[in-house]
Amino acid sequence: MMTMQEKQPLSLDADELEIVQAFADGERLDDDGDDDEHDFDDGIKSARFKKLQKKLRKEVSWAIRDFKMIEDGDVVMVCISGGKDSFTLLDILLFLKKIAPIHFDVVAVNLDQKQPGFPEEVLPKYLSEQGIPYYILEKDTYSIVKQVVPEGKTYCSACSRLRRGSLYGFAKQIGATKVALGHHRDDILATFFLNLFHGGSLKAMPPKLLSDDKQNVLIRPLAYVAEKDIIKYANYKKFPIIPCNLCGSQENLQRAMINDMLREWDKAHPKRLASMFKALQNVAPSQLADRELFDFENLNLDRNSDERLFEGDNIQVGVADKLDEMGLPVNPEVQTYNPKYDKDKDSKDNKIPVINPVL
Repeated sequence: MMTMQEKQPLSLDADELEIVQAFADGERLDDDGDDDEHDFDDGIKSARFKKLQKKLRKEVSWAIRDFKMIEDGDVVMVCISGGKDSFTLLDILLFLKKIAPIHFDVVAVNLDQKQPGFPEEVLPKYLSEQGIPYYILEKDTYSIVKQVVPEGKTYCSACSRLRRGSLYGFAKQIGATKVALGHHRDDILATFFLNLFHGGSLKAMPPKLLSDDKQNVLIRPLAYVAEKDIIKYANYKKFPIIPCNLCGSQENLQRAMINDMLREWDKAHPKRLASMFKALQNVAPSQLADRELFDFENLNLDRNSDERLFEGDNIQVGVADKLDEMGLPVNPEVQTYNPKYDKDKDSKDNKIPVINPVL
């Protein structure tokens, strides 16, 4: 059986050619697929799986293209935890490596943090069977976290900081040019709302980021992918999932509440999460209140000499003497209609303009 890493002569079917096109120039094609067998399917013949697989591959391709995540000659270090997200990311990147119009290499890296009960044999067995080059870094960060985190507090934040430090340093050590993380669209939205509700900032997880020390470029190729699709994909593929709560620590309560909120929204309004993510890509600083992003202080009028009179029936004037002292008109002119401002003279449907409608 062909492993995921073996190179075969490049012979692409129609679906794969579509994905190559999406990777190269991003033409967003439809998701209608056929029932032909494809590489990487692991014998899965379900038409629903193939449609889902094609959707995820395209969404990852679009993210890579939109943010120039992967370039020719890159060595991409995929941080694999044993969860559904990182397994899915690794699986799709290995497929794209095979058919992409550029050359890049993929290596899987896991940090064994010596959590009690962690099944050390799972990842090496899976990666070796698939022919995927990997490193397993062994470091007892669990004991450090236990010492520094107060009783009753969650370990997640301190644990992830220590994990990131070790992984980012190792990326530089082996010469990896990109560090790929498994965060998906819903993770990005959850982080946005955490910062909005609890951090007082409009900030999320960017799809691509230069680390603070400028030593690593971090990429999130699953940025366009919904978590519910990853769950379905991982179930089809039967990845050997390792639970993330082996340490006994509970998920951060605030993040858990945000995730529950997003799931409820998604059930009640299926397009809401997609719309919110689109909003993160369509920011209007002049419509917010950050003085660092927009120069509010130096806004100046630039009126022309063209006078437009109020169109209506009448203008009531009160305390006219005060208006006169201010140099304002005490008897402003009124007109009922000015054809000069009629943009479409032939239009029979003259709509009333609405300012700042309530959504």
